[in-house]
Amino acid sequence: MELNSLRSVYFLGIGGIGMSALARYFIRRGILVAGYDRTPTVLTDQLSEEGMRIHFEEDVTLIPTTIDLVIYTPAIPVENEEYRYLAGSGIPMKKRAEILGMIASGYKTIAVAGTHGKTTTSTMIAHMLGTAGLEHIAFLGGILKNDDSNFLSSKSALDGSPSMEKGSHASHPVYCVVEADEYDRSFLQLSPDIAIITSADADHLDIYGNHSALQESFEAFTGKIREKGSLIMKLGLTVKPLRNHFYFEYAYSLNQEATFFAKNIRLEREVIHFDFVTPTEIIENMTLGVPGMFNLENAVAAMAAGYLAGISTTDLARAILSYQGVRRRFDFRIRRKDFVYIDDYAHHPEELRACIGAARELYPGKRITAVFQPHLFSRTRDLADDFARSLEMADDLILLDIYPAREKPIPGITSRFLMDKINLARKSMVKKESIIDELKSRKPEVLLTLGAGDIDQLVAPIENAFKC
Repeated sequence: MELNSLRSVYFLGIGGIGMSALARYFIRRGILVAGYDRTPTVLTDQLSEEGMRIHFEEDVTLIPTTIDLVIYTPAIPVENEEYRYLAGSGIPMKKRAEILGMIASGYKTIAVAGTHGKTTTSTMIAHMLGTAGLEHIAFLGGILKNDDSNFLSSKSALDGSPSMEKGSHASHPVYCVVEADEYDRSFLQLSPDIAIITSADADHLDIYGNHSALQESFEAFTGKIREKGSLIMKLGLTVKPLRNHFYFEYAYSLNQEATFFAKNIRLEREVIHFDFVTPTEIIENMTLGVPGMFNLENAVAAMAAGYLAGISTTDLARAILSYQGVRRRFDFRIRRKDFVYIDDYAHHPEELRACIGAARELYPGKRITAVFQPHLFSRTRDLADDFARSLEMADDLILLDIYPAREKPIPGITSRFLMDKINLARKSMVKKESIIDELKSRKPEVLLTLGAGDIDQLVAPIENAFKC
């Protein structure tokens, strides 16, 4: 399929964070974009304002009559009325990952993989490229606060058509930053020049069956790295790189000796200062613009990619200081002496551990109240004991009902099933409609809302309820 000849594209599931980034790419290239999603959100409102036609009913009469390509997400069920209609229409249909792979193939690609950490790391890299003035596009899995978008593009990165002359072999290459999503093995559609693997913890076992199969998929991803490309992998991962051709390999860590790591780490007034160690030099007295040691670890990975891309030490330092973070990633919503409210996308035990641990690190002695919405019945079942240990790090826990996303209920797998495994004195289950009253009665000191479902819809009401 020739993407440059497209005149109109239709998205099934346009409101997803990955799908909306693709939609923004196409409309920025002057292509007509329309789509369907189940519910309106702030993001779909923004897409509509940018010129996309979006509807929220399964209604084939609302589909444009002229479509060159349908892009869909695996989250769309096969029984969806519009999916069934379009599947029988003869119009070309492609998964989001396939199209992303086709676009990225024409650029010098930096792909960030991992069961957690990839959104922050990829947004940091995109921000570094922009700070350094390097031509780039970026498809991100979160809203970068600096640009208020999940799709970034430098001035001329979209001029003309993507090509290898414009990409990895050009004297002044255009970079493409992408999240390499392991779900449904989507990242195997990519052939990166620089690949990062941040983590490979057990997840998506509904797809992979077991942890070994997941790790094998990450190993297959390393085999997709282009000849003479680079692999940057977190020190200690058990993923075994696949070497069917030559590429360079580097290790990174938070503070253990590796090819890239941080040392002389200081936390001063909630701000992290550190020195960054590279293979050729030590960049001293750097300052990270966002809190949390997990963010510093992500920054080390991002700066490693920036270093390999030839970004100067001055621009690396400027970028890491000015980086404002990602919406719903340790996202401060209220920050007062008497009350702190942080919203986070954490939906895996390791992500919960990192988020709650960072809050504990910043606010020692404060009572931490966590509101968690489990995401997927299968993930809750498969990782229940790990979820319980992570959530026990809070002082006070509120569990919402499981957000089903693409799944049907599994008998016996409920939030009550999870709560019974949690050894915490102050824990309870609450319905979303009662959350404000429940929180007011508890008078939290540090409040965390956690989850990848629709818990984000509670953020604004909570902010309004706890404003001065």
